[in-house]
Amino acid sequence: MPPGGSTPAAEALTWENAAAGAAAGFTTVAVLHPLDVVRTRFQVSGGRGWSEVPPYRNTAHAVYTITRSEGLRGLYAGFYPAVLGSTVSWGLYFFFYNRAKQRYLQKKDDQLHPVQHLISAAEAGALVSLSTNPIWLVKTRLQLQTPNHHISGYSGFSDALRTILKEEGFLALYRGIGPGLLLVTHGAIQFTAYEELRKAMIFMKTTQTRTENRGGEESLNSIDFAALGAGSKVAAILLTYPYQVIRARLQQRPGSDGTPKYSNSWHVVKETAKYEGLRGFYRGITSNLLKNLPAASLTFVVYENVIKLFKAAKEKT
Repeated sequence: MPPGGSTPAAEALTWENAAAGAAAGFTTVAVLHPLDVVRTRFQVSGGRGWSEVPPYRNTAHAVYTITRSEGLRGLYAGFYPAVLGSTVSWGLYFFFYNRAKQRYLQKKDDQLHPVQHLISAAEAGALVSLSTNPIWLVKTRLQLQTPNHHISGYSGFSDALRTILKEEGFLALYRGIGPGLLLVTHGAIQFTAYEELRKAMIFMKTTQTRTENRGGEESLNSIDFAALGAGSKVAAILLTYPYQVIRARLQQRPGSDGTPKYSNSWHVVKETAKYEGLRGFYRGITSNLLKNLPAASLTFVVYENVIKLFKAAKEKT
């Protein structure tokens, strides 16, 4: 079931939701990954003890500096785990999210309450976070590797996994899981906002298309989905961005002596607040917005249109 939809036919689309979500996740990462690299480096650049990320002045300067010193490869550092993580995450998210919504639907023609959308999104987010944290940790570390690194760098995704398991143990793959689980609120806020905005738009479209042969839901187009995706993303980013900064700083590679730069989430909060103030918790938010607003638009455009294709194919059969 696409977010906000209420038709019984859409509810049956379970694996199709996963496939559409995976396609949306892959497309988004492939197009916007360089801004993700910039965002990650900004997030840790003010952290104490971290001196290997150059002092970028702004997003444009960061893109220019990375391109000049590291080439295109630098802008796409961590691309493989980003694609893997995003594709798996979105696929699982839409799958778990729609399964949760199906559980809460009492009757075929029922519509879920916003609180039920919120709970469904939170359930899906927690399951996805537990499933994919190791992938995001490796992605973060690969994105933070620069020519200034004093430690031998990882050669790729599989080498990073092996090295982390060998040097730090299995639990290291779950560094940052605390703020990662708190970030469940991000998806919950985003999806609840998307659902409610979508229902409102469907209502408006329905009143405008009563003389036509299609209902409001069918009248939504890619521009509508793009606007809904971006609009629902803004509030989620502003309210939950500090969790992303905390997670990124926790997931940095330990120093040459094997000691992590931060011992836990509270240590990150204290150090950041003490030395950087509130601004430290919002480092990289400009590049984050530049990446995630079009990313959210693109994700939902791809997702909704893939779902439409599946529904059309199902109706023919």
